[in-house]
Amino acid sequence: MKWHTPEQLEGLLCELVSWDSRTGTAGEIEFSGKIKDKLLELNYFEKNRWNLQSHDSGKGRNAVTAFYNSGVTAKTIVLMSHFDTVHTEEFGNLEALAFQPRALTEAFKNRIDELSDEVQVDLKSDDYIFGRGTMDMKMGIALHMHLLEKATIEKWPINLILLTVPDEEVNSSGMRAAVSGLIDIQDEYGLEYALFLNSEPSFSQKPKDENYYIYSGSIGKIMPSALFYGRETHAGEPLNGITGHYMASYLTKAMEFNADFVEEVYNEKTPLPICLKVDDLKENYSTQTSHHSAALYNVFLMRQNATDIMNTFKKTALAAMNECENDYEAICKREGVNPIGKIKVMEYCDLLEYAEEKLGIAKVVEIKSVVMSDETLDERDMSIQISDQLMINCQELAPATILFYAPPYYPAINSSENELVKEKIELTQQILKEDFDVDAKQVHYFNGISDLSYVNYDENDTGWKAYKNNTPLWGDVYSIPFEEMQQLQAPVLNIGPFGKDAHKLTERLHKKSAFVQTPFALKVIVESMFVKKVEIK
Repeated sequence: MKWHTPEQLEGLLCELVSWDSRTGTAGEIEFSGKIKDKLLELNYFEKNRWNLQSHDSGKGRNAVTAFYNSGVTAKTIVLMSHFDTVHTEEFGNLEALAFQPRALTEAFKNRIDELSDEVQVDLKSDDYIFGRGTMDMKMGIALHMHLLEKATIEKWPINLILLTVPDEEVNSSGMRAAVSGLIDIQDEYGLEYALFLNSEPSFSQKPKDENYYIYSGSIGKIMPSALFYGRETHAGEPLNGITGHYMASYLTKAMEFNADFVEEVYNEKTPLPICLKVDDLKENYSTQTSHHSAALYNVFLMRQNATDIMNTFKKTALAAMNECENDYEAICKREGVNPIGKIKVMEYCDLLEYAEEKLGIAKVVEIKSVVMSDETLDERDMSIQISDQLMINCQELAPATILFYAPPYYPAINSSENELVKEKIELTQQILKEDFDVDAKQVHYFNGISDLSYVNYDENDTGWKAYKNNTPLWGDVYSIPFEEMQQLQAPVLNIGPFGKDAHKLTERLHKKSAFVQTPFALKVIVESMFVKKVEIK
């Protein structure tokens, strides 16, 4: 076997990490071809090349599926991973070694005094290997390749689909594109998806957390956003208008740390909402006031959907703008001037409808197309600019706060009550305790955000329509295949290796967990899907 022993798995990991695949780079584009070539080293795929497929994910990137067809059952496990990594600027003069785990680990030993006490202890122990992507999540891919190899050689009587995707770190374009690919494979071969098994690493729940976790779900994330469109004026006549910044300050204060958005499920709580970005949309300096600005807010969710969040967001915005309006009017009264008018609070869908009626659908399409053709803008900037350009053409609505959604959106997913998942978690905990004295703790919602969000979507949920209606880029630059996701009905489970400091200079992977414990646990879990009693020892 090529990827069986701890030494072989470490070698495979180092090779995968060496393929620089930072999100948005040429390396991310090239990775899919390299992984397909690597999988062709297995005799099964050399003889069944058509079982290796690419799935267009936009911008030259491709997701990859590798389908092991046992030929004896419809039962199928989908092994999910992503191959993009975050960038490496924080490595400084060690950046050239960021994707060379062994060399980087040795380099850290030569400058150990520059590292924190905790990192120094781990480095001296020789229990860890460092490098960008070692933990998040090239090891997950290696683990799935290990399972795929065993299945093809030992002819396991179960089907496996290795799915690895680009762009998990930014917009999950890869997974959103792969949904239709999974449905196509399912339909063509008459498959029954039994489990979506991800191998994102075990993330700490708090600083210096040494516990090992397995996950029966993944936390959701959504980004309610607002355009604040006031009235411009000269700085010498400040009360003859109202600035976007003044309006924004009230909603940002109301949104940050707002407990109304917090959920608690299974004694786990979502982090408090916070503002991720504020944009001043005034292009140049002048003594004209800045009358339009925008803010993006981060909200985590567990059981709520897009409609629930928009309802709370609108309630919060109405209260914030009412406070803003009252304070502004009090200042005007104090200064003896007339206020400029009431602040409207509108959802994007209402602004769009108004603009289409006033300008015509063709003009609105043109406005959106011009914005979306600007390659200097990312999806969040485009969302802001479309809202702003529509308001520029509908200034009679000002002052107004326009509520919309900016990408990305990760729906929450949870399979904690699924009997199969309960059984596999209990088995995993038994394996790790009996064989390695590791106490594996269950977490109901993976806190690192994952592509599991795009499978097993609630068949009865229609709350996503509020997202569709209030996302300026919907159907053009950004969309989520909710209805197709509802067809991928199988429970989710995440079992991955232990590591520390994901997305940091000192990202590192625990070698025994990665190369010994987790491969064994995953093998037993998969085997338990097709044999009545698994040999644990």
